[in-house]
Amino acid sequence: MNIKPLADRVLVKPAPAEEKVGGIIIPDTAKEKPLHGEIVATGNGTKDEEMVLKAGDEVLYGKYSGTELEFEGEKYLMMRQSDVLAVIEK
Repeated sequence: MNIKPLADRVLVKPAPAEEKVGGIIIPDTAKEKPLHGEIVATGNGTKDEEMVLKAGDEVLYGKYSGTELEFEGEKYLMMRQSDVLAVIEK
């Protein structure tokens, strides 16, 4: 990975949107934006807020959180650590 977030930002790879619901195939235009994903990279935090998230964490985030970007054909979200709502523990 060549993208390194700065300060309190994290780079998230969103989980894929669901393709089918009960045997009905959903077209791309009607798919719901996923609200969870995996952290790929993190910044170092700030002097006021330490980075508590780490690469590999599965997280939940708000519907309108982050900035969408595409790198080498993959879609990612860049957001602040405070935009992450929860870590999913398995």
